[in-house]
Amino acid sequence: MSRELLPSFPLRAARVHEACGPAATTFAVITAARTPGNILWIYEGWLPATLHPPALVAFFDPARLLLARAGSQADSLAVAEEALKDGAVGLVVIEVANALDLREGRRLQLAARAGGGTGLCLIPEGMGSNAAETRWRVAPVPGEGDSTLMRWEIIKNKLGTTGTWHVRWDEQAHRLHVVSPAGEQPGSAGLPD
Repeated sequence: MSRELLPSFPLRAARVHEACGPAATTFAVITAARTPGNILWIYEGWLPATLHPPALVAFFDPARLLLARAGSQADSLAVAEEALKDGAVGLVVIEVANALDLREGRRLQLAARAGGGTGLCLIPEGMGSNAAETRWRVAPVPGEGDSTLMRWEIIKNKLGTTGTWHVRWDEQAHRLHVVSPAGEQPGSAGLPD
C-alpha cells in the first residue's frame, strides 16, 4: 500500500469514521478485511439490501461477520454505541439513512474511545456528523477497463489533510493497492520519480 494513504487508512482505531458514495459498502468491506477481530454490521430492517456473507470470502472470512437488523435508526445507534463501548468486536459498521446530530456522533466517538474498536457509519451523501474523525467519498472509476478500480476521496480529516486516491483490492493477496491514474505514473510531469 502507498505511504501517502497510510496515515488515514487503515482507519484509526478507537474512533468513528464515515463513508458515503456508491462504493461505501465496498469501502466498509475492505475496512473489515484490514481490521482484526469480529465485525458487527448494523442496518435498519426496512432497508432493501443486505450483505450476502458468502460473497465476502474474497475479502475476509464471513464467519467473522455478525449482522444485526434494527427496527429504527435510534435502535441502530443504541446497538452500535453498546458494541463500541464493549470492545468485543474490532469493527462496528452502521448503515444510517438520516443525518446524525452532533450529540449522536459524539456518543459514538466516546463509546469507540472507551472500547478501543473502530466505528464506521455508512451515510447518505452530505449527511455527515461533525464528530466523525474522517469522512470518505467512495466511488467506482468508470471506463478504466477494470471494474475493481475505485476512487477514494477523504473529504474530512480531523488529524491531517484531505486527498484522493485510486485503489484496487487484490483478491488473491488480500491487500489494497494504490493505483496512479492513467497518464500520472511516476516520472510524469508534476509527479516525482
